[in-house]
Amino acid sequence: MKLNFHPLTPARWADFEKLFGKNGACAGCWCMWSRLTAAEYRQGQGARNKKAMRALVNSGEIPGILAYAGREAVGWCSVAPREAFPRLEHSRTLKRLDDKPVWSVTCFFVRKDYRDKGMTVALLEAASRYAKSKGGRIVEGYPVDWGDKRWPDAWAWTGFVGAFRRAGFTEVARPAKARPILRRVMHRA
Repeated sequence: MKLNFHPLTPARWADFEKLFGKNGACAGCWCMWSRLTAAEYRQGQGARNKKAMRALVNSGEIPGILAYAGREAVGWCSVAPREAFPRLEHSRTLKRLDDKPVWSVTCFFVRKDYRDKGMTVALLEAASRYAKSKGGRIVEGYPVDWGDKRWPDAWAWTGFVGAFRRAGFTEVARPAKARPILRRVMHRA
């Protein structure tokens, strides 16, 4: 699978919008779940979340990266410094482990015909390279770990622990039975 990866910028908004479709990826999320408080998120589901993401992109902030197969966006990974995600910053389960600056991977969305083909691993590798290019040294993720159980794709938006491990991440904490925290340390070139 030949893929190219690009940061989400205003010039790529139409690609992001097409990938997320009329439902905004999952129930009108538009990848705003970790960027808003619970109340703000619920109030914004749908059009308001889309508008908030577009404003974020138009402000010049890069909220993540898109995976392309040819000219079509087929995957998405939200990656940014942890401070960009208020929901994480206030989470009891996924609270900060230490005072080290980390980049957080909070969400994935993969077009249906590209699922179960290693896309999450490819997105994690690209997200790690992107974070490193911006000075990030530690990339952190919060996948789910349900053991051998198969869950619906809609529940996989934070990724699965196996994909993180295949992308070079190591478990550093497990604040809840099914919620490990994994990190990848990016070494200087």
